[in-house]
Amino acid sequence: MGGQPSSPLDKRQQQHLRGQVDILLRNFLPCYRGQLAASVLRKISIELGPQEPVGCQLLQSKKLPRVREHRGPLTQLQGHPPQWQPIFCVLRGDGRLEWFSHREEYENGDRPLGSTALTGYTVLTSQREYLRLLDALCPDSSGDHAQEEPDTLLEMPVSFPLFLQHPFRRHLCFSAATGEMQRAWRLALQGGIRLRGTVLQRSQAPAARAFLDAIRVYRQQQGHFGDDNVTLGSDAEVLTAVLMQELQPALRAQTLPSLRGAPRARAWAWTKLLDAVHAAVLAGASAGLRAFQPEKDELLVGLEKTIRPDADQMLRLRARVAGRLRAAVQGPLDSCLHRKVDAQLPRLTQTLLSTVEAELAAVQTLLTQGMGRLSRHLRGSPSGTQLRKEVYSFGEMPWDPELMQICYREAEQSQGRLGQLAAPFGFFGTQSLVFGAQDLAQQLMADAVATFLQLADQCLTTALDRDQAAQQLEKVRGRVLKKFQSDSGSARRQFIHGWLLGIFLPFVLSQLEPSCKAELSEFEGEVLAVGSPALTIEGIYEEVVRGVLLQRINGELTKALGASNMSCTLDGCSEAPWDQAGADVETEAQRGTCSRQPGSSTEIRPLCPLPPPGTLQS
Repeated sequence: MGGQPSSPLDKRQQQHLRGQVDILLRNFLPCYRGQLAASVLRKISIELGPQEPVGCQLLQSKKLPRVREHRGPLTQLQGHPPQWQPIFCVLRGDGRLEWFSHREEYENGDRPLGSTALTGYTVLTSQREYLRLLDALCPDSSGDHAQEEPDTLLEMPVSFPLFLQHPFRRHLCFSAATGEMQRAWRLALQGGIRLRGTVLQRSQAPAARAFLDAIRVYRQQQGHFGDDNVTLGSDAEVLTAVLMQELQPALRAQTLPSLRGAPRARAWAWTKLLDAVHAAVLAGASAGLRAFQPEKDELLVGLEKTIRPDADQMLRLRARVAGRLRAAVQGPLDSCLHRKVDAQLPRLTQTLLSTVEAELAAVQTLLTQGMGRLSRHLRGSPSGTQLRKEVYSFGEMPWDPELMQICYREAEQSQGRLGQLAAPFGFFGTQSLVFGAQDLAQQLMADAVATFLQLADQCLTTALDRDQAAQQLEKVRGRVLKKFQSDSGSARRQFIHGWLLGIFLPFVLSQLEPSCKAELSEFEGEVLAVGSPALTIEGIYEEVVRGVLLQRINGELTKALGASNMSCTLDGCSEAPWDQAGADVETEAQRGTCSRQPGSSTEIRPLCPLPPPGTLQS
C-alpha cells in the first residue's frame, strides 16, 4: 500500500512542530492570563451582588459523568497492507478505547496493542459513506497515479462496520459479527466521544470558562469569529485542534503531491501522517500547559489579593464606561441586529425549543416507566434478590446507552436543521450543541433517579406491608415528577439562552468590527488608568454588545415559551446589561462545588447543589 513512510516525521519536522507550538503558546497565554483576571473580577462581583435563591428541586446525583464499560470481540483493519484481524476491544469508563490480540491479554492485565482517547472522533456505520469521505481526502485530479496500483482498500463489502473518523488523526476501522453487536458498539462509542468532548463545557471551574473565553478571543484576533467544534476536549486537546486547523492547509499542499499509490491508499497514508503531527502537537501543548500551571496558580492567588480591595471602584468604573460606550455604539448595533439577526432569531429559538422539549419529554417518559416498574415489582412481592436487581437497573438508567438513546436521538435528528439555520452566522458547532443537549438529558435523568431513590429510602420501612409500600412509592413518584418538571423547565430555558448567545454573539461582533472598534480608543485611557488586567476596554465593549443581544434573546424566549413575566434575568443563566448594573450576574457560579471527573482537573457542573442521595432499601 503506497505512500506510508517508515518514519512519518523526521527530526527536522518534529523540531518545526515544537516551534509552532511555542508560537501558539506565546500568542495564546496572554489571552488566557487576561481571561483569568476577568474571571476573578467576575467571581468577586457575584459575591458582592444580590444573592439569588437556588431554584433546583431535584437532588444532585453523586455519580460522576461516565460511560458504561463495554468490551467484546471485533475485527480491525490493520497492518501493511491492511488486513482484517481479530481483536478484543474495551471501552473504558473514561471514554478511552483499547484493543488487545486476545481476551486473555485483557484479563491478565497486559498492555493493549493500541489505545486512543475518543475525543473528536465520529462513528460511521456505512461503508459507502466512509469510502466517499476517504475518496474526498485525496482527490486524484491529475491522473498521475491512476495506473500505479489497483485501489483495493475496503473493496470487499463489510457487513457490520464501525469506522472511527477524525479530522486530524488516523482512522480506525472495526467490524462487528452481528448487527446487534454493531449497534451496541456504536452507542457505546458515541457515549465515550461525548464524554471526552464536553469536559470543559460541563465544568463550573472559573479557569475552565477563562480558557474557553481565551480560545475565542485568540481566534477572533486571528480573524475567526465563527464557532465550531474545536472546543471539544480537554484544554490541551483544544489547543491542539486550533493549531492543527492552522497547519493543515500548508501540510496538505506540501505532502499530498508526494504520496504515491491508489487514491484510497494515499488517503490512508495521509491520515497516518496527520496522526503523527497531531501526536507531536498534543505532546507539546500538554507540556506547555503543565509548565504554565504553577504560574496560573500563583497568578490566581495574586489577582485575588490585588483585585478584591479595589473591586467596588473597578465595578463602578466598568458600569460607567459601559453606559457611555453603549450610547456610542447603540446605533450601529441596533441596525445590525435589525438587519441580520431579528429575522432568524425566532426560527432558531423555536427549533432549539422543540428539540429540547422533545428530548426532555422522552426523559420524563423513561423516568415514569422506570419508577412504575419498581412499584409493580414491590407490589408483586418479588424476592429480595430480584428487587435489588431492579433497583440497581433503575439506578443505572442514566448510563444505559441503549435506553438513553431514545432521548439522545431527538437532538441528533435536529442537528441538520440547526446547522442550516446557524451556518449563515458562521456557527458550525452543532456537534457541540447536540452533545450539550444530550449531557443535559443525562444529568436531569441522573438527578431524578437519585432523588427517587433517596425519597424512597426515607419513606419505606419494615413496618409497611407490600400494598402500603407500593402506595408510598406512588406518592414519591408524583413528588419526583413535579420536581423534574420544575427543573427541566429551568434547564430548558438556560440551555436555549446559552446557545442562542453562542450562535449570535460572535457574528454580531464580527459585523461591528470595522465600525465600532474605532470608538474604543476614546474610552481606553480611563480603563488603562486602573492598571488591572481584569478590566479592559475590549472586554467592556464585548459585554455591552452581549447585554443588548441578551435583551433581544430574552424577548424572543418570552414569546416562544409563553411566559407571562420573564425579565432579562432568566433562571440563573443571564447577565445583567452593562448600563443597568455595575457587574455581570451569573447565578450558575453560585451553585456550590461539584464532583470531579476522573483524570480531569476541572469540576463538573451540577444542576442542583443539594445533599447527595441515599439508596433504596430492599
